[in-house]
Amino acid sequence: MARAVPSASRIPKRPRSRRAPKGARRWRLRTAAPADLETLVRHRRRMWKDIGGRTTRELDRADGPYRAWVRRQTRARRFVAFLVEAPDGRVAGSGAIWLQPAQPRPGTLSRETMPYILSMFTEPEFRGRGIATRLVRAMLRWATERGYRRIFLHASTMGRPIYARLGFTAGNEMRLDLPVRRGRPSPRPAAGPGRPGRSARARPGARGGAR
Repeated sequence: MARAVPSASRIPKRPRSRRAPKGARRWRLRTAAPADLETLVRHRRRMWKDIGGRTTRELDRADGPYRAWVRRQTRARRFVAFLVEAPDGRVAGSGAIWLQPAQPRPGTLSRETMPYILSMFTEPEFRGRGIATRLVRAMLRWATERGYRRIFLHASTMGRPIYARLGFTAGNEMRLDLPVRRGRPSPRPAAGPGRPGRSARARPGARGGAR
């Protein structure tokens, strides 16, 4: 997992562009609206397709759950997406921040949520024009303005050079892919600290229990 510590001094400044002719439409960066949901779902799907390793059937199955998840997270104010529009009004690229739940920890990084960048995608015809860089800069500013001290993402091979130029560094995350378990699902985890055992739980219909 790559991470960056956003601050006003570390966010690279966008180079000044030449002033467009009067009346001409310019490139536009904006936050996504509810009407942009299908664009976000389509871009997310095409991101996974570019990364590879997923079948069409798997991509089809993922669209619906992602659409529903974005709606839930948006209502909970834990999801914000950004779009870059070309001068002709087409969406050239998009990306999003998810405020994922975070565990308490010592120090200044301890917060209930931590910003995570996801679903970065640029339309092929617009690649090489700094669209992804512009999107990430907007997300770094968004997170910094809200007092966050660190932001995370998982970088694809294509995106890694972009994030490195913006100050992201490799973290200390490790992972292990577990084998697929077939048959009956695993039993419930055993009681632990703060988790009552079976004997301590109220039985349905028992006095004092909730249905």
